[in-house]
Amino acid sequence: MNKKIQINGRDIGVNFPPYVIAELFANHNGHLETALKIIEQAKLCGADAIKLQTYKADTITLNSRNEEFMIRGGLWDGQSLYELYEKAHMPWNWHKPLFDYAYQLGITIFSSPFDQTAVNFLENLNTPAYKITSFEAIDLPLIKYVASTGKPMIISTGMANKVEINEAIEAAYDGGCKELAILHCVSGYPAPAEDYNLKTLQDMSSSFNIPVGLSDHTLDNTTAIASVVLGASIIEKHFTLDCNSGGPDDSFSLEPQDLKQLCSGARTAWQALGKVDYRRKTSEQGNAQFRRSLYFVKDMKAGDIIDETCIRSIRPGFGLPPKMLDSIISKCLSRDIVKATAVKMSDFQQ
Repeated sequence: MNKKIQINGRDIGVNFPPYVIAELFANHNGHLETALKIIEQAKLCGADAIKLQTYKADTITLNSRNEEFMIRGGLWDGQSLYELYEKAHMPWNWHKPLFDYAYQLGITIFSSPFDQTAVNFLENLNTPAYKITSFEAIDLPLIKYVASTGKPMIISTGMANKVEINEAIEAAYDGGCKELAILHCVSGYPAPAEDYNLKTLQDMSSSFNIPVGLSDHTLDNTTAIASVVLGASIIEKHFTLDCNSGGPDDSFSLEPQDLKQLCSGARTAWQALGKVDYRRKTSEQGNAQFRRSLYFVKDMKAGDIIDETCIRSIRPGFGLPPKMLDSIISKCLSRDIVKATAVKMSDFQQ
């Protein structure tokens, strides 16, 4: 297994800056122009990739209002699954102009397929990677079919237990996947930060030995940025132009200024991690002189004997280190001393 993957030439893993994915999903709100603008803004904000979802209502559910197909509670209360997905889906004839525009802007674009016809469609667009959503993480035949393309894969793990995550990983490798990452996820919309239990990232990394990341449905950037410290090398967040646009995902998506802050904050957190290093840093060099050291606090004559009233540990740091205090008590001065002189070993008779 590999602790690094590559998508469209970009290395992804703990040794590289976090890979930020802006999830477009349904935030186009039925307008191709809005979808194009979201891609443009994602690029301007610093995201590495924009992600779509490729399905039709008929390929993901049935057109039924039987109770099992109804949504009760939450953002989409009272809608049937078919109604939600019919409204939210990305028209397939939009995909090529969106892919073309992303290529033109220089931002990576890929998608989450929901059945084999979507995979075949995305292959014709030469997608550089695939994302399996949390709800499809138990669809092992779909995972194997996606894996058979040989493209890098990312699998979200919301609602999945450890056994199910392992089964998804095995299905991907059995299908021929060579580059795989998994995302810790809570499939709540929105999800409270306390549900995320980010320490799970460390266990996922050690248990499965592949790159891990976070699909974040909280309402701000705190959880996502904190995840970097615990090993997240991918961050996925839903992205919109306006949280008040009324679309299915708008209310828990980031607006441009928030995505820009996420990209900056996540990369700063990664830079701050660095390595184990106890050396004095370049930014500290000029301040070393203000550490504490030993200074004479009164005028003295050659031959005087040092006691506790003669010397103090103070700033700045041009004298002997404070740890030397006990060793110079009772020593005899070799020269006259003026108050506020830094203590040196040469001041004492040997």
